[in-house]
Amino acid sequence: MLNRLHAILVISVLSLPFATGLAHASETAELAPFKMIRSLQYVQDSVVLGDHSAIEMQRFMLGAIDKRLRAVDPLAFRDPRNVDAALVYAMSGGNPDTLKYLADRDIDGNFDSRVTDALRQYLRGKGPLMVENLSKAAPEYRNSRIGPYLFLILANATSQQDPVAAMKYYDWARLTAPGTIIEEAALRRSVFLATRANEPDKGFRYALNYARRYLTSPYASQFADVFVELAVANFDEAAEQRVSEILAFMDRSRQREVYLRVARRAAIGGNQALARLASKRAEELAEDAGSQSQLLANFYEGIATVPSPDVFSATQMISAIPDEKLSLRDRALREAAKAIADAVVRPPQDDSSTQAAQPTTDGSVRVERLTDTEETGSGMSPFGQPIETPPPAPKDGGGAELAASNDPVLEGFLANGRSKLEEIDALLKEEGQ
Repeated sequence: MLNRLHAILVISVLSLPFATGLAHASETAELAPFKMIRSLQYVQDSVVLGDHSAIEMQRFMLGAIDKRLRAVDPLAFRDPRNVDAALVYAMSGGNPDTLKYLADRDIDGNFDSRVTDALRQYLRGKGPLMVENLSKAAPEYRNSRIGPYLFLILANATSQQDPVAAMKYYDWARLTAPGTIIEEAALRRSVFLATRANEPDKGFRYALNYARRYLTSPYASQFADVFVELAVANFDEAAEQRVSEILAFMDRSRQREVYLRVARRAAIGGNQALARLASKRAEELAEDAGSQSQLLANFYEGIATVPSPDVFSATQMISAIPDEKLSLRDRALREAAKAIADAVVRPPQDDSSTQAAQPTTDGSVRVERLTDTEETGSGMSPFGQPIETPPPAPKDGGGAELAASNDPVLEGFLANGRSKLEEIDALLKEEGQ
């Protein structure tokens, strides 16, 4: 309630001078940019702390600040606070052309050209090109008002090439701006980078800190995506306890959603043990026996069981779920799983066996992949939107029952089938649930 009252007050302060256009126009001229930026920062921090009603206020304020920066007397930038305000505006989703406008008009050297040039490159999507220059300039601003923003930008630009260094930049950004949108973004992106850098201990620490503070953020769904990747890539007995500790900060519905995502990832990756465990956890959290959550949990458990001796019951389980209960991408996943199951139980044919297995000169049999599949890459946009990565190979190798069959042709086919499932899942990701 207090946040909404503050938002109303900010609207009144900002909009009234613009709306009147009467004798009090001088009041608008006296409204310094740094004062407006303080209100913007308050609104942005309120958003990630759970006040989603402030999102529209944020858009309004960005537009008002843009007009003010373009209309302000250039002499105002002799005050370093207004220079910082212009830079913070640009790094907070403002119009990049406004920063260029101000820098081009700066004849007194109030703006640091190293910083403005680096930000202009970053905002044009050329972040990696400015890393060297900004990495030299940023330490000079370590304890300044714009320091946390610069280190956040530097971490974003560095994350693709050097995730370990990027995590250090994120650490500095979040530790110097606790409780803000900067800390929220730094923690969320650090979970992703820790998974890429194969540093699960760091990843779980970042995830725990995020869960304690920012589960009401509108970006929490992105956190859930990267947390699922972390959990699936490093799941063992110790990791299960850490996952449970983190999920304890969530309500039952959010816990259930995370377990369903883990089950889906594990099923596609061939980690049957994890898929079954996560499915059972999701079932336990389901509110009733016929709920959508329980249906999905049964579905993912069935998908995980397809490459196993229990393939017949798995096929029956996933086929019994009505289409209207599944999303478009889960329907595609089921069709792919059923195709693999049909191939598993189909009697071998001489022609196909001859094509798949070719004798070598020494009399042994060489198995060739039926189809070459191109691996999908992974990464993150400069603005921190996580890109879903294909699940890593399970630590235990997955499909232990199949390995015991000593059928190399079947093993090769199923491995290719899993790759196809990943491709289908990636192609349909944008369709949403």
